[in-house]
Amino acid sequence: MTDFAVWAPTPAVVGLDIAGVAHPMARSADGWWRTTLDVAPDTRYGYLLDDDPQVLPDPRSARQPDGVHARSAVWDEASLTWTDDDWAGRPAEGAVIYELHVGTFTPAGTFDSAIDKLDHLVDLGVDFVELMPVNAFSGVHGWGYDGVLWYAVHEPYGGPNGLARFVDACHGRGLGVLIDAVFNHLGPSGNYLPRFGPYLSDTRNPWGNAINIDGPDSDEVRRYIIDCALRWMRVFHIDGLRLDAVHALVDTTAINILEELSTETDALAAQLGRPLSLVAESDRNDPRTITRREDGGYGITAQWDDDIHHAIHTAVSGERQGYYADFGSMATLATTLRNGFFHAATYSSFRRRRHGRPLPISQIPATRLLAYTCTHDQVGNRALGDRPSQNLTAGQLAIKAALVLLSPYTAMLFMGEEWGARTPFQFFTSHEDPQVARATAEGRKAEFAEHGWNADEIPDPQDPQTFQRSKLAWCELEEQPHLQLLRLYRALIGLRTEIDPAGPWLSQLVIDYDEDRRWIAMHRGPLLVVCNLSEDTVSVPASGELVLAWGSPTVGREITQLPGHTFAVLRPAR
Repeated sequence: MTDFAVWAPTPAVVGLDIAGVAHPMARSADGWWRTTLDVAPDTRYGYLLDDDPQVLPDPRSARQPDGVHARSAVWDEASLTWTDDDWAGRPAEGAVIYELHVGTFTPAGTFDSAIDKLDHLVDLGVDFVELMPVNAFSGVHGWGYDGVLWYAVHEPYGGPNGLARFVDACHGRGLGVLIDAVFNHLGPSGNYLPRFGPYLSDTRNPWGNAINIDGPDSDEVRRYIIDCALRWMRVFHIDGLRLDAVHALVDTTAINILEELSTETDALAAQLGRPLSLVAESDRNDPRTITRREDGGYGITAQWDDDIHHAIHTAVSGERQGYYADFGSMATLATTLRNGFFHAATYSSFRRRRHGRPLPISQIPATRLLAYTCTHDQVGNRALGDRPSQNLTAGQLAIKAALVLLSPYTAMLFMGEEWGARTPFQFFTSHEDPQVARATAEGRKAEFAEHGWNADEIPDPQDPQTFQRSKLAWCELEEQPHLQLLRLYRALIGLRTEIDPAGPWLSQLVIDYDEDRRWIAMHRGPLLVVCNLSEDTVSVPASGELVLAWGSPTVGREITQLPGHTFAVLRPAR
């Protein structure tokens, strides 16, 4: 027997449709409708609301074999086969995380084909794989942030069974898995939730109506979010979530939904006997996000830190447009590395207001902040989706990698970064609704045209070639300079274990720099990282045993000579 249940306080009547036959459902006082039927696995079903003949998918559907507009399919988690009983889990703090998009990571773009590349990640030395959203969204390919059925796994990737095989394979190789979860908005195509109940609020965010997490009848909506989050970790053995744009979760209640989610995640971790992590994307620069609940914070494990990205990228590349305007100097880079946030109750010229709050570096370890040289956002939301490797020299890429991977922060890479992939990662969609497809393409062109780009150069998100161009070219690993850069990434990740005794505290991090000569030195425990960001050879007051280098530095007894765009890792003489 299969239990069918749906929260639908809005319609007066709800029926269960199976193979064109309507079955009555009973309503309880809390707005839930229920019935139990004897059906076979993979049976297609949906709900009928009032007198509307359209059959709608289940808001908590586990499978959508025919897309988000079609009927749901009965699926039993008991169908999953696991071999990871010995997996004890691992914490995300201090780890090296590898972000990837399933559809473009391999030519086939599936969970099963991604398994074939896991040994590459093991050899690289990463600890976690972070999957961009794999929930069900409209169309065959897309970034996944336009999800409309959060409980279902995108079928073209391999559906729920494919995801389980992928997670099981990762755990068998010692890799943890994080999933990018989007709870701040719903996609524009296939969103039928408002017909069931008050899932949306009148509040707006950049993507449309915000989710109703603090208005009337919001308790069940909050439950919908939290149950979904816990389900990824319980049913699919996921080791944690990356929470998309939590600053867009408008919550005026006394117990913020992030605090509520972290409380229940910790309880589930205790029940499962393995660590579970929540990593937030937040542009608030608010330490409360990653402050422990007992100290008055929300208790989120860690958060992305765009200030670190901006400080490193601008200092190395020279770019200053848009939100990069306040960054670029060596002083800004040093300040950001030392303090975690650059904007900390300071004026942001891009926002035209004060922004952020100082990080209490004696209370919050650096490992609760993620540092990175690029992400899907920092690449894909450029007009052409061009990577740093398409614009910078190998030496500049090496410097960026050294500053991130040898810093005290939790580190994250974006797929292909480790070998300097030359393929772009562009914004692509496959909306089935012609009106939504046209609006998406036109909006993308208009947005970048306002910033001076030729609209004709902006890739059409709906063009299948935009998606195809964004797939990694693994053949690059057979060529130079890609192999040389890959060897460097492996060496840098390997060095992190040697630096570990330095601890995660920013109070122990010492930074020296020269603004005019554009060099910076980062003292981390037993090692010293010196980088020359200029094109000219510079003399840095540093000496010691050479441990690792890019380029041909000359290490003297008191001075190290660094050619342009090179770095050296030294073990100072005792």
